[in-house]
Amino acid sequence: MSDAIKHECGISVIRLLKPLEYYKEKYGTAFYGVNKMYLMMEKQHNRGQDGAGFASIKLDMNAGERYMSRVRSIQKQPIQDIFDQINDRINSAFLEHPEYKDDVALQKKNIPYIGELLLGHVRYGTFGKNSIENVHPFLRQNNWMHRNLIVAGNFNMTNVHELFDNLVQLGQHPKEMADTVTVMEKIGHFLDDAVAKLYKQIKKEGYNKLQASPLIAERLKLNKILRRAAKNFDGGYAMAGMLGHGDAFVLRDPSGIRPAYYYKDDEIVVVASERPAIQTVFNVPFEEVKELDPGHAIIIKKDGSSAIQKILEPKERKACSFERIYFSRGSDKEIYQERKELGRFLFPQILRSIDNDIKKTVFSYIPNTAETSFFGMVKEAQNYLNKKKEEQILALGTKITSEELHTILDVRPRIEKVAIKDAKLRTFITQDSSRDDLVAHIYDISYGSVNQDDNLVIIDDSIVRGTTLKKSIIRMLDRLSAKKIIVVSSAPQIRYPDCYGIDMAKLEDFVAFKAALALHEDHNTMDEVKKIYHRCIEQVNSNDNEVINYVKDFYAPFTAEEISTKIGKLLSPKNIKTEVQIIYQTIENLHKACPKNLGDWYFTGNYPTPGGNRVVNKAFINFFEGKNERAY
Repeated sequence: MSDAIKHECGISVIRLLKPLEYYKEKYGTAFYGVNKMYLMMEKQHNRGQDGAGFASIKLDMNAGERYMSRVRSIQKQPIQDIFDQINDRINSAFLEHPEYKDDVALQKKNIPYIGELLLGHVRYGTFGKNSIENVHPFLRQNNWMHRNLIVAGNFNMTNVHELFDNLVQLGQHPKEMADTVTVMEKIGHFLDDAVAKLYKQIKKEGYNKLQASPLIAERLKLNKILRRAAKNFDGGYAMAGMLGHGDAFVLRDPSGIRPAYYYKDDEIVVVASERPAIQTVFNVPFEEVKELDPGHAIIIKKDGSSAIQKILEPKERKACSFERIYFSRGSDKEIYQERKELGRFLFPQILRSIDNDIKKTVFSYIPNTAETSFFGMVKEAQNYLNKKKEEQILALGTKITSEELHTILDVRPRIEKVAIKDAKLRTFITQDSSRDDLVAHIYDISYGSVNQDDNLVIIDDSIVRGTTLKKSIIRMLDRLSAKKIIVVSSAPQIRYPDCYGIDMAKLEDFVAFKAALALHEDHNTMDEVKKIYHRCIEQVNSNDNEVINYVKDFYAPFTAEEISTKIGKLLSPKNIKTEVQIIYQTIENLHKACPKNLGDWYFTGNYPTPGGNRVVNKAFINFFEGKNERAY
């Protein structure tokens, strides 16, 4: 994605099912779980660069012995920083106490971070906050082991104000109105309630306070706690939690918006945001890594038993399609094929744009993450040419000469590495108004890769704001003096804000919105824009189920092609010589390419939860009133 946007977090839970001595004997270290967590977090590094956190729980520790550890970082390389800190603690302990090295029991008792239950998190902050207090995992502490709660997740709630008010009505005093805090406190409240009721019941059975503790751990029903806590959640989420005594869970939202996968055998249970991370780190086949069903939780008890349980009634599956287009690692078997399909489905539009003249067309891609879609696009170009070659050869029949045959066979798609990203330069650029000249040099051009009478086709993952295209890429490509520049987006036009975890919050940031607004101005229909604003205002105090996404009316008068044409004009810098055309993926082909991930609200406005409609209307109100703020 040439437009850099902050996006989703990644989670990982590892539960070791054997005693730590087992891993020491088989793998040479009792820190097997810590090592695997490091790899899991690095393999999901693509999901977070603002910060990272790690927490562990040791099972069956004596009173007075530390059984929970947590470390977080917002350094430039947060994952590396976390595990540097962990390694320093381990090495210092071994240096001071050489007897620890071969004694797993002493390691577990005296060295932090070693444990049977581990939780890792990589963070992208959708609200721009990057203090250590905002980094997961979050810890809710209590002297009762069962009431200690550690939570981390990949989520965003649209109704955080409602959840906050619920906590206040319960008598709590939350320290801030943030979804991470409200979610943890909501779960914590019902955890406290469940523990208190169990304790009361166990006392009636004649057990003393000391005897009650293991019985509470055994009888605690996490599924009931989660069902009560999540009743009013409106958002996309995959949230993980650990209790101090050793229970753990990962809960997925009822629409399956945010991803979660799991694998288990006789040694481990592991849950993560991405399937390839599990496959690679634990060397297991694709088929053995399962997807957690929407509305369900995987619950791991202290005794190591695990089960998938329905927490909330599943809704129509609306798994995020942006996962497939950009966010998830492309090494996933299904995602790799889907991204190739996204490129393949674009080829007919490209062919029309170049008037079927493949001989005079150069194909390339920006940035590197668009490479897989590029492969699909080029393969379809090859298929097209093969069909043409077959027709030409059959038409000439036995009369064909060797020279004619070679002339036909030599035609193939022309592929060039037209642009090269200067990553070091980009990391230097600040966010103020003086950055424009620097932005223009983020990419270097491959001079001589395109002739003056050539079309140049460049594929991108998606075009969100178009800022880098206008200020850098198109201006740079214009130096090649091509006949025409066609920028192709493997994603459809992004028209609506995301409110479930991706940092796309303001309508006026989207180039598709700007294009539609310009078309309203061209057609003298700004009165209609004002009417849409008033319709949104009228719904502010409506019940969630009654709220309608009126921002759809803003785009309704124009075809996708009209908006794409206007985007091409908006993204064409002044004084460039080359014609610029923008081509977007169609919604229909997106669904064909990614049939299991039909969540498309940022393209269509079809939000899977009531809170989405409220957010998009609020975003339009903010735009119309000139308020530069988020709608959630």
